[in-house]
Amino acid sequence: MLSFDDAWRQLLALAPTVATERVGLDDACGRVLREEVLSPFDLPAFDYSAMDGYAVNTGAFVGAGPWRLPVRGESKTGLPPTPLEAGAACRIFTGAEVPDGADAIVMQEQVDVDDGHATFRERPPAGAHTRRRGADLAKGALALSPGTRLAPSHVALAAATDRAWLDVSRRPVVTVLGTGDELRAPGSTAAPGTIPESNAVALRAMARQAGATARVAPFVRDDAAATVRAIEEALVATDVLVTVGGVSVGSHDLVRPALEQAGVKLEFWKVALKPGKPLAVGRRGPVLVLGLPGNPASAMITFALFGLPLLRAMQGDASPMPPRAPARLGRSIKREAGRTEFLRAEVSRREGTLVATPLANQASGAVTSMAQADALVVVAAERGSVAEGEMVEILWLRELGA
Repeated sequence: MLSFDDAWRQLLALAPTVATERVGLDDACGRVLREEVLSPFDLPAFDYSAMDGYAVNTGAFVGAGPWRLPVRGESKTGLPPTPLEAGAACRIFTGAEVPDGADAIVMQEQVDVDDGHATFRERPPAGAHTRRRGADLAKGALALSPGTRLAPSHVALAAATDRAWLDVSRRPVVTVLGTGDELRAPGSTAAPGTIPESNAVALRAMARQAGATARVAPFVRDDAAATVRAIEEALVATDVLVTVGGVSVGSHDLVRPALEQAGVKLEFWKVALKPGKPLAVGRRGPVLVLGLPGNPASAMITFALFGLPLLRAMQGDASPMPPRAPARLGRSIKREAGRTEFLRAEVSRREGTLVATPLANQASGAVTSMAQADALVVVAAERGSVAEGEMVEILWLRELGA
């Protein structure tokens, strides 16, 4: 069996980069940027006031205060102000341009106004309450880097640099193919021995969160010829084929041989991890294939650990791998070394430290504990039992997209 880390590296080395397309800002959130975004001008483009108040030149504050200055003109957003008269103050509003000749803003709460004059009790420092031109970005400076997965704040910054369109990665197409005689669609008539299929719903949603377009192929029954046909059909017009179930060594595990009959070259099969050991990875031409185990928790965890980083890497995401966080173990783990293990856990915070408590139900088929868990506790392959209170690493399920 491959080690978990080696399997990760081999999979990401197989990842092709999808093409680039141009989208409007309304469609850019969640996409991966494929170009540099440079500021075409200073940002902000002029000095502006951070407060409602009065624009002044600190040179007018001579001798001991208070100082009484005539109010001449005003500056409001959307209109360029006239230059500040020497020895005067100018009414100004938040976001408005600072008039030439002014070097400070005094907030209105600190000013007494009567008979067209403003009285200042304290001498303001130069630059007070003023946002300087180019303080955020100088003209020509890098605003956004390629490989950035665009959040709403990134899209806002692109708009602030006057960009209406962005070059981003095309969404990879993922096809999910579930196998098994026992499967039926959720909400359909329940025949004896059947179960509602939950894997395709989860994997499709996870793939979409990773920026892909996902579709679900019709279920295929446990028939060798039908499985080959279904795989051949699912390989058409897709970037990644995800099969669910049938990749182990049982007499009804038909997917792995069917993949090979359909022309898929298996790059590796079986990984030293728990759950998810029977994971298979292959390719036919440009299409990558992930063969996942059929138990729901195993399918979701292996897709989170392998499928989602693959999809992110295909889009050129600068951070395809999920970050790990340190936590203290809230319940002891009894295990034998040999496989990297991922345990579903609830996470709390005690005295400023994250505490990850593994859930009692770690069964591979338990959708319930997947829904209850906040994170996966990562136990390295070489590590044996772990005592309560020892430090471990966790992967947040929300960051994994599970």
